[in-house]
Amino acid sequence: MAASLAVLSLSACNKKDAEPATEMTSAPAADAMNETGTTSAESPAQVFANIAAASDMFEIETSKLAAEKAQSAKVKTFAEQMIKAHTESTKKLTAAAAAATPPITLAPRMTAAQDAQLADLRSKTGAAFDEAYAKAQVSAHQATLDALKGYAAGGDQASLKTFATELVPTVTAHLNMAKAL
Repeated sequence: MAASLAVLSLSACNKKDAEPATEMTSAPAADAMNETGTTSAESPAQVFANIAAASDMFEIETSKLAAEKAQSAKVKTFAEQMIKAHTESTKKLTAAAAAATPPITLAPRMTAAQDAQLADLRSKTGAAFDEAYAKAQVSAHQATLDALKGYAAGGDQASLKTFATELVPTVTAHLNMAKAL
């Protein structure tokens, strides 16, 4: 149940409330997709790992864009912190996935919704960019926090549960920082 909550929370990452669920681009095309954008053949641990990897990739890519385009020095500083933090998170996730039994191979691809939000950010400039980036960061970090808590409480792989548990304080801090932008 908690793993399902984690999947739903992360798959909702960066979606507008009115948008329907979208597919994860990392899932094999031959398998039937479910409402969370994953295949029914993937284990809860694989789903969690893939979504966490997509979340990190989204944070890194949007923050690289913000480091270039942001008008506010505060936004640029936050973006640089996110690039560093999410690059480190990806390293920890990769290690936790490798320690799973059986080992999990990450498929770090953003969801269609994340791709669309990144494209939308690319089209913005100035204060409009800063506002959209800050909003995206709040949404992404809240969804990630919910998913981490869910997997930490009920995940099926000890190494990934530890990863999720240890990352909760960091993501909480990022969420609070994003809200202050």
